[in-house]
Amino acid sequence: MNTATIILWIIAAVLLFFSWRAGQETLKKGWEFTWKTTRQNALLIFLAFIIVGFVNVLSPVDLITSWIGPNSGLSGILSSEFLGMLLPGGPYVVFPIIDILMQAGAGLAPVITLITSWSTQSLLTISFELPFMGWRFTAVRWSVGLLIPFLTGLTAALIWG
Repeated sequence: MNTATIILWIIAAVLLFFSWRAGQETLKKGWEFTWKTTRQNALLIFLAFIIVGFVNVLSPVDLITSWIGPNSGLSGILSSEFLGMLLPGGPYVVFPIIDILMQAGAGLAPVITLITSWSTQSLLTISFELPFMGWRFTAVRWSVGLLIPFLTGLTAALIWG
């Protein structure tokens, strides 16, 4: 069991304790929401683990090191920014994939760029952003936002090598 799991167990136990203290109705509502969330996300999490398992087995180490390895320089940062935009799904999918890339030899600066790009520039968000915010807002945000992952990766490369 790792540290994150232990911390989550402690948080869950504390929340259960306070819900129990607040009364049976609070405890009942908490469990109902727990199972509702579990039912809604169990398949997603299971599929994410399948993806992670096969990405792990199929990851071409040489390709990863040459494209986004520690010595890939600016091209690795730029490649990571583009790759981050294409990553599908939420953290249950993305972080295990990024972990596999790191194990296969991805460098720190490209990985930081990848995470920043995914979290700020994911192409999937455009389909939600455009209808609500409009073309002008989306274009301005993307224009400015394209610099952020690059600058984050460049800063990481300059400071930590």
